[in-house]
Amino acid sequence: MKQATRFGLLPVAVLAGMILSGCAGDMRQGGQEATAKAETPADAASEYFAVMPEDGRLYVFGDTKNYFGFLAHKEVPLTRTRIGAGPGGRTLVFGILGDDVKKNAPSRGELLYEGKLPQAAGFHGEVFKDDRYYVFGELKDMKDFISFGEVPYSFTDIGAGPNGATLVWVMNKDSIKKGRPTATMERFKSLRAGK
Repeated sequence: MKQATRFGLLPVAVLAGMILSGCAGDMRQGGQEATAKAETPADAASEYFAVMPEDGRLYVFGDTKNYFGFLAHKEVPLTRTRIGAGPGGRTLVFGILGDDVKKNAPSRGELLYEGKLPQAAGFHGEVFKDDRYYVFGELKDMKDFISFGEVPYSFTDIGAGPNGATLVWVMNKDSIKKGRPTATMERFKSLRAGK
């Protein structure tokens, strides 16, 4: 039995495989956002951070402690490095924790980068690049920015961030309609208050 799709005629088994593997599209589209978030596993990622300095590397963190430590000292105690494996041939440096080493397991940052860990409800992401904090409420928007270096929609607060950095509140075609992302803005402030 064959099913008509926007891709033409495909066997039903192929369509089912595409849906189960996630190839059918982003679950957040088409008004299904609430359903996708309600089904998010307990181990989903609520925070994800990256730093893109001028040295051509991409530093990736799945925890606030390593991220804030790197911002303050430009170093991280434990890392896993993949030379040339990032977007545009960048070297990837993953900040890892002692537990990751003991378990010989990938860090949360690695799992997020590889798409092996889903986004949790209330996701918060940041990329620090060119003395700007790009702040995200959606993992997909953050991954697109890391890959391509551009954002289609944003609100910008010049000089309003830590040490006078500019804050860029990254939006997408759906979220921009809701106005300034107040929940994301509050999360950015609360992370620094608890530092």
